[in-house]
Amino acid sequence: MPIPIVQAGDPVLRTPARELTRAQILSPEIRSLIEQMRETMRAAPGVGLAAPQIGQGLRLVVVEDPPELHTNLTQQQLSERQRQPVPFHVLINPRLAATAQDSVDFFEGCLSLNGFAALTPRFLHVEVHALNERGEEFSRKASGWYARILQHECDHLNGFLYIDRMHTRTFSTMANKEYYWELPSNLVRERLGI
Repeated sequence: MPIPIVQAGDPVLRTPARELTRAQILSPEIRSLIEQMRETMRAAPGVGLAAPQIGQGLRLVVVEDPPELHTNLTQQQLSERQRQPVPFHVLINPRLAATAQDSVDFFEGCLSLNGFAALTPRFLHVEVHALNERGEEFSRKASGWYARILQHECDHLNGFLYIDRMHTRTFSTMANKEYYWELPSNLVRERLGI
């Protein structure tokens, strides 16, 4: 059953989350929490969910970007965003680093700021080191939209929201974003002089 998603203003979203031990990761409580987070993310629908977004101050993230969430985008938009399907996976106690300094701006929203979006810069290439749901270490390189998802979700674990990184003049309701700003991000920046 999906869990209510905490909205901006709740202190849990602005507090750094605590790490989980291997024993905690393997506990029935955390296994159940992971399943609830998966259901909540899919029901929203979203492509990632961090534990603080459901009121749990834990360094735990679930990610999935299934092909069915790509159907409302054109091939050009998918290519421009470097967006590929990402299978469901869990990241616990992740450590994220940019592997190159190049960044790209795209509109970004958040399940904890429901109904809003803003042009937000993110690194194009990152590497994450984390534990999976079995407490096993893994690392993964990511680029494009997947790198954006990882940065967004890891920000939640450190008490940050995309509004801390956005180009403030682009902050918009989703309806107005779709009406006024469905342009390539470089044209949006040009229009606003950023």
